[in-house]
Amino acid sequence: MKQEYCTSTQHPKWFGLAVQALIIMSREDVGSACPSIELAKYLQSEPSLLRRILAVLAKEGFIGTREGRAGGYHLKKPAASIRLVDIYDAFRAGSQLCFGITETAGTHPLGRCMKSVLGEITKEMDESMRAVLSKYTIADIAGQLESEF
Repeated sequence: MKQEYCTSTQHPKWFGLAVQALIIMSREDVGSACPSIELAKYLQSEPSLLRRILAVLAKEGFIGTREGRAGGYHLKKPAASIRLVDIYDAFRAGSQLCFGITETAGTHPLGRCMKSVLGEITKEMDESMRAVLSKYTIADIAGQLESEF
């Protein structure tokens, strides 16, 4: 049996938490930093999980870190330049979407045909999702939430 596409850095929860953390950072004053513990409390997330997510965002250049008493995380790029598809790609690690759909097809004649057909469908689904995510930035989402919080 093949290994599942999902890895620890591809869990759908990671994408959602990453977007929310970036939105919070986009609302902070320039030069200020958000400590991970405060972000975790606000997002009602496990601090260690959030730190792993923030580490990926830092590695990909979306955010910077500052150590010390006034330390924390801050945006390195303008919120208007951070597209949701770029965040999605940071957590995908280059593999297809985590559908596992094609893995359900067996090695019998129907299964072999289904694997090919399902592979094309999941590829189209991935392309469609990427197109939608390409339309939005962190600034867009933060703007939509302006009156909410």
